[in-house]
Amino acid sequence: MHSVPYALEHPLWHALQQERAALEHFSLRDAFAQDPQRFERFSISTCGLFLDYSKNLLGADTLSKLVALAEACQLPSAIQALFKGEPWNNSEKRPALHTALRRPLGDKVLLDGHDIMPEVQSVLHRMSEMVGKIHNGLWRGYSEAPITDVVNIGIGGSFLGPQLVSEALLPFAQHGVRCHYLANIDGSEFREVSSRLNAATTLFIVSSKSFGTLETLKNAQAARDWYLAKGGDVQLLHRHFIAVSSNTQAALEFGIAEENIFPMWDWVGGRYSLWSAIGLPIALAIGMSNFKELLSGAYCMDEHFASAPLAENMPVILGLLGVWYINFWNAQSHAILPYDHHLRNFTRHLQQLDMESNGKTVRRNGQPTQSSTGPVIWGGVGCNGQHAYHQLLHQGSPLIPADFIVPVTSHNPLADHHQWLYANCLSQSQALMRGKTLDEARAELQGRGLPAEEVEALAPHKVIPGNRPSNTLVLERVSPRRLGALVALYEHKVFVQSVIWDINPFDQWGVELGKELGKSVYGRLTGHDDSPAEDASTQGLINFFRGRHRG
Repeated sequence: MHSVPYALEHPLWHALQQERAALEHFSLRDAFAQDPQRFERFSISTCGLFLDYSKNLLGADTLSKLVALAEACQLPSAIQALFKGEPWNNSEKRPALHTALRRPLGDKVLLDGHDIMPEVQSVLHRMSEMVGKIHNGLWRGYSEAPITDVVNIGIGGSFLGPQLVSEALLPFAQHGVRCHYLANIDGSEFREVSSRLNAATTLFIVSSKSFGTLETLKNAQAARDWYLAKGGDVQLLHRHFIAVSSNTQAALEFGIAEENIFPMWDWVGGRYSLWSAIGLPIALAIGMSNFKELLSGAYCMDEHFASAPLAENMPVILGLLGVWYINFWNAQSHAILPYDHHLRNFTRHLQQLDMESNGKTVRRNGQPTQSSTGPVIWGGVGCNGQHAYHQLLHQGSPLIPADFIVPVTSHNPLADHHQWLYANCLSQSQALMRGKTLDEARAELQGRGLPAEEVEALAPHKVIPGNRPSNTLVLERVSPRRLGALVALYEHKVFVQSVIWDINPFDQWGVELGKELGKSVYGRLTGHDDSPAEDASTQGLINFFRGRHRG
């Protein structure tokens, strides 16, 4: 098992604690006033993304100390091990080779001496053929009408990533095919989605590595029943159902034709799978050429991550800044604030990517962690948040670092709306950094002609502490290539932090526990298991449910 030194046991950790103490009264306002080059020194551009990280609580030597810690934790060799396919997911004895999915034609990636790239390219070719048939009206439903709607049935990584990308790239949508997503086991969602569909022109994609994920399988069964109830021919089921799964037998038993089953590999985790056949709804939404541009953008970020010096490496910088705030400033959450309507689900994707990866309290060697690890990821689209939770960012007691994400150019210009949107994004990050002093609040109120007594009463309420850190990521515009780079940027940021914390970001045993317990709870709810629950709370809630359903 590839191992790295534990950061907390290194003298550099203590040095960073001393750095944090020295910055107790650090002022971002003063830092900008004293260093006219601060923006230039703390900004970087790559793969169509521009990152301004100058509004962070960084002294002259802070970043170099963080980089030194990363080097001491052997981050460069960990990055190489990841790309080479070493079993970094040590609890499941698997590599994490999602980066292979976006490598160009002709590249080789050896896994146990076997080149996996021909398999990857074969699946891309099959995807291209299927997308071409559907877009050209050659894939026909049971009534010989062309497909007009595609429903992706999946959950977690089989849902969040594809939904994010297909919505983010709506301006690149191909005409004639509408994409829908079905994830929740709540029957209300199924009813809402199916009410907009015609069974004769609908294609369902069942995305499940095991073909046994409860929510996905139940929704797939409901979709098959709905298809048959609406007049669908069971003998023509293959025209309306395809699968992305590693469990070919289960998909066949469901009724999906073998030629309609796309593979998933153990070396691709769910939350990293949108680049694979799990991305079929993306390709159907935006076309295969745009899907390949998405892969190309991610590959660009892969190359940057693997080769750029740590101090000039965008994912490394973002990852180390997160470590800085979580472990030395006691930040417990991180806000993701995209200023673009089409990126409204970016935060949801990052919630799974980050929290399912780094929400761990055990090190790779099985010992407990001795520091905080992954933060709570939250946020949402601007400008809506400015009239809601931004209040907490500005005047709340917790320190909450934030990432602002904004395009320079809108796909849908309307009067001066985009100029105002961009201005709002910049002004929010500026307000977080500058704040408002008591003297400034007094002067503002005095300028409005308020009496002295009222000025003194009101001024403290208008004080904004400032000194709140943020990053600003700017894109020329949201495009397949830039979006691919953006998603890959955060994938690699998560990996960087996992190396510093010495945790495995590619397993999710906490998720599995809830699934296991859910089966026993279901048995008791339905009367198939008369044994009492392990605790009185769960048993009481089961009794409450059963009592209401008997009535």
